[in-house]
Amino acid sequence: MSVQILPFARSSRGAWPPPLAAAAFHGPLGEAVAIIEPHTEADPIAILAQGLLAFGSALGRSAHYQVEATRHYTNEFAVLVGASSRARKGSSWDQVADLFGRVDASWTTQCIASGLSSGEGLIWRVRDDEDEAKDDGVAVDEATQKRLLTLEPEFASVLKVSKRQENTLSANLRNAWDGKPLETMTKNTPARASRAHISIVGHITREELLRNVDVTEVANGFLNRFMLFAVRSSKTLPFGGDLDPRELERTVGHLRAAIAFGRRTGRVAFAGAARNAWPSAYAGLRDGHHGLLGAATARAEAHVVRLALLYALLDSSSTIEGPHLDAALAVWRYSEASAAWIFGVSLGDPLADELWEALRPRPAGMSRTEIRDWFSRNKRKSDIDRALFRLRDAGLVACDRVARTAGAPEVETWRPLAVGDRA
Repeated sequence: MSVQILPFARSSRGAWPPPLAAAAFHGPLGEAVAIIEPHTEADPIAILAQGLLAFGSALGRSAHYQVEATRHYTNEFAVLVGASSRARKGSSWDQVADLFGRVDASWTTQCIASGLSSGEGLIWRVRDDEDEAKDDGVAVDEATQKRLLTLEPEFASVLKVSKRQENTLSANLRNAWDGKPLETMTKNTPARASRAHISIVGHITREELLRNVDVTEVANGFLNRFMLFAVRSSKTLPFGGDLDPRELERTVGHLRAAIAFGRRTGRVAFAGAARNAWPSAYAGLRDGHHGLLGAATARAEAHVVRLALLYALLDSSSTIEGPHLDAALAVWRYSEASAAWIFGVSLGDPLADELWEALRPRPAGMSRTEIRDWFSRNKRKSDIDRALFRLRDAGLVACDRVARTAGAPEVETWRPLAVGDRA
């Protein structure tokens, strides 16, 4: 089976992502979504994305994909982003919690928490026992003890807290995604979490996300450890759904078997068509994008690897095959398009963004004099130069130079490039 490498379609600000490719619904989680979907107003994408994170969290810290000396385990971070507060994000999680309550009741009752407020609090929740060994060797039963999925229905509050001076939450979450040891250095209550397996599901609206994320959080790698998923209500069900739990019995059995398999599994590698296709896919993922979109999606390769690992384990496979890579790429492309819906072509530079908004509706462009007048002659030439060059480097604008008369200085006109002409 050949692997489908889907191209990313650059979206303009406000464009909703194209539909999630069918390849993403591969395996038992895809079966579960198909069964649940007619009986809920929740977005199928929200159920699938959170289901993937729940499965990865329930597995614990055992199965992994290794890149050089770095191990990628099955923990992931994701944020569901709604166009409004009525995107049924909470309903989607309820469906996932109900499903995994049947699959692994102990994980549902013991390993889900809410209320991220500090790095110290996070570490304390998954801290080592006093006599726990600090080496990297770990038995499967120990690995499952450090599982934690934090559900944050008000993710905006997490973003606000992480920006407070001296709050260590952002740094510790970055280390948690990386699988690194977490440690507090406080004198009175030192704590360490050496083998934590932490996943995060956040819910937020687009307006809240844009209001509460600043350039620092994008630049320091905090945001790009989260996959972003645009979600919305799928239908109207005034009387709710009518799902017969017996319809999910076979899928629940498959998920239980997959979790048991994953806990016995160590290193997982690419094989077959996926191994042949991965170099090309990897190169495409590394190309990235400019501006906030590029910064927010800068860990594309790592997210795809973790997603492919999850899909392989859902199939109880010790190797990543073609359908697993297809599914992972489909999920990532939707997440990438969701980030484009959120950030558009914003560069994270207020002057460049303002200048782009001025140039965008003017196909003929603006001269230097017109640009200077647009800013009421309150901006220095060096600042305008920097903004123009930033837009040019992002592939959004081009500069035309024309000499009006012989011997006269050239007149510069900066014009927006059509979508098909952009780099």
